[in-house]
Amino acid sequence: MTEKPIHTFVVLAYKESPYLERAIRSVLDQEYPSRVIIGTSTDNEYIRDLAAKYQLEVVVNPVKNSGNIGDFDFAWSHGDNELVTIAHQDDEYERSYSMRVVDAYRKHPDSIIIFTGYYEIRDGKKVFSNKLLNVKKLLLAPLRVLGSTESRFWKQSAIRFGNAICCSAVTFVPRNIPFEKVFRQKEFLGEGDWYGWLKLSKVDGKAFTYIPDPLMGHRVHEESHTSREVNDGTRTEQEFRMLCKFWPAPIARIIAGGYKSAQTSNKLK
Repeated sequence: MTEKPIHTFVVLAYKESPYLERAIRSVLDQEYPSRVIIGTSTDNEYIRDLAAKYQLEVVVNPVKNSGNIGDFDFAWSHGDNELVTIAHQDDEYERSYSMRVVDAYRKHPDSIIIFTGYYEIRDGKKVFSNKLLNVKKLLLAPLRVLGSTESRFWKQSAIRFGNAICCSAVTFVPRNIPFEKVFRQKEFLGEGDWYGWLKLSKVDGKAFTYIPDPLMGHRVHEESHTSREVNDGTRTEQEFRMLCKFWPAPIARIIAGGYKSAQTSNKLK
């Protein structure tokens, strides 16, 4: 009898992304046979046709206009498994992603999140090194050494100088999350994931587990949510206010300036 998978990908779909099918195929083509469903707050024929093509269940967020952070909370809480990864529609996963995450969970069952390294996809090519990626690797160096830690100080080392954790690379362990909503709040709508990692880092006795190998690809293109916010400058003030959660305002302003400089690598032009 085949063992029931303990890992689910919830492919978070929005409107009609031309990259959605590539994302679906990458999570179906895993070495570990993860369960795959589609989550959306913009139910439409395009998403339904792809779901039918690959025989996937669609779960629809009933809360309209909840934004990315509302969709993230909806997605992780509807995985119906021990492990849930929110796969963004623009991104792709290496075939070993699920297997490596499941193996890490079995070694560290008290993890609250398990996340991997990542690369960027630009014009169809994999990019493993640029200013922003290198800064994030530097911020993650302590966790690279530790592998898994329950220490609040070391968990926050990944987010104290900027958000070094890529949301699409994260797998959640719902049974270890004591909140119904991780990301939902009104103060940091553009930095909801960063706020979420801070909230999860404060849960005592639960670990951040890091797999440094780049096992997923984050697509950078002009229409992506991240690119739009970087290009129009809407992230800058929220980043500063997030840094103030860790540092006095004058120091936070200096760090924010350096992080903003690194983020210019997210621009395509």
